[in-house]
Amino acid sequence: MFQTIANIFRIPELRSKILFTVGMLLLFRMGTHVTIPGINSLIVTGITADPSEGFLGMVDLFAGGALLKFSIFALGIMPYISSSIIMQLVMVLIPSLQKMQKEGEEGRKKIQQYTKYGTLILCALQSLAVIQLANSWSTGAGNQQAKYPGLINPSVEGYFLPIAMLSITTGTVLLIWLGEQITERGIGNGISLIIFAGIIGRMPEALIAMFTSDTSDALSILILIIIFIVLISLTVILTQGVRRVPLNYGKQMVGRKMVQARSQSIPFKVNSANVMPIIFASSLILFPQTIVQWLSAKGGQWAGWAVIMDYFNPFSQIWYHALFYYVIYTSLIIFFAYFYTAIQFNPQELADNLKKYGGFIPGVRPGSQTKEMIEKILNRITLPGALFLAGLALAPFLIIKFLNLGSNTGGGTLVYTFGGTSLLIMVGVALETLKQIEAQLLMRNYEGFMKKTKIKGRV
Repeated sequence: MFQTIANIFRIPELRSKILFTVGMLLLFRMGTHVTIPGINSLIVTGITADPSEGFLGMVDLFAGGALLKFSIFALGIMPYISSSIIMQLVMVLIPSLQKMQKEGEEGRKKIQQYTKYGTLILCALQSLAVIQLANSWSTGAGNQQAKYPGLINPSVEGYFLPIAMLSITTGTVLLIWLGEQITERGIGNGISLIIFAGIIGRMPEALIAMFTSDTSDALSILILIIIFIVLISLTVILTQGVRRVPLNYGKQMVGRKMVQARSQSIPFKVNSANVMPIIFASSLILFPQTIVQWLSAKGGQWAGWAVIMDYFNPFSQIWYHALFYYVIYTSLIIFFAYFYTAIQFNPQELADNLKKYGGFIPGVRPGSQTKEMIEKILNRITLPGALFLAGLALAPFLIIKFLNLGSNTGGGTLVYTFGGTSLLIMVGVALETLKQIEAQLLMRNYEGFMKKTKIKGRV
């Protein structure tokens, strides 16, 4: 391993790419501490993650802790991700966008441009939510008292709205530009690496919360660390797992000879939807919680609000309330796993392409039977992948709950930092970046990270 690292820095081009990537990520981490003009930085230092703020916890995770710092990077890269997801969904419904995507590089550039326009719109809308949060914490809202009085400097209250909107939107645009620069001039996917750096940046805070919690003990923490190592191993298996479907091609004319084409295979990933089902499910299940919080702030101290909120609390002391959350969360993850897989794969189009180029699955007739076979395979591998994904997402909740590791203090921070979403992102980005570095090493006749084998998918 040390020899491999030394080889990396012996190659000037690879060394400059890695150093450039590290520099851009450090710039991102520095920007998370630059507060929005008009925010009192002294009060921001006293704001801590609140596990009851579910939606804020998830957004703050992707922003690398910048949201609760009310930084210019408060929204992180989330508006761009949301815009990309919306664009993918819209492309399924609008044929003209599908046609544009098939136009090659120019079509992809146009779609990328539309995605960035959508990002600006989402930035404007979501920045209003951040500003409303700052106002409510600074001056109070409805029946609630100010959580952090003086958070907004009184001298800028009159024009805080336009300044904050411009600062937050500019911060997100800057992050997109940094991501593109990393992709073009650095190593790895820039957008993914920015999310990766944000999650890694939250780890010290989560670990401090775990070790300083009054309900934690040394044995529970040791068990938690061992279980998380096991979860990381399982995440690698899930990320790399593929089902290879063999393909045969008919004989082809090469020169004056009829040559039998080499047999190939179609790799279907066990978790083709990656982390998207967890993100969709988390957003959807946190939406009612956010609505109830808003209604309880506007509608008075009705006892029913607390009961409804408890049904959406994974750390609830009432077992059937927590069970309700786990069942709904699992069902949503499975649903979105099938939904996102259906968006990504078109069995009819794949079957037509195979028939067009003379390919076929052994023992299956080309055309409709091939389509039915592909659908059957996708349905079979998606279900265990979705269940595995749901188990990975629920594991941190269950572990922290049963080990009693600060579910009322640092539990929220632990779940979002070491949860299924974080693990999938960290493992996926790390593996993809290692693959690119290994490819650069092998191209220059150096050994990769693994001497006996290459980093590849598990069958």
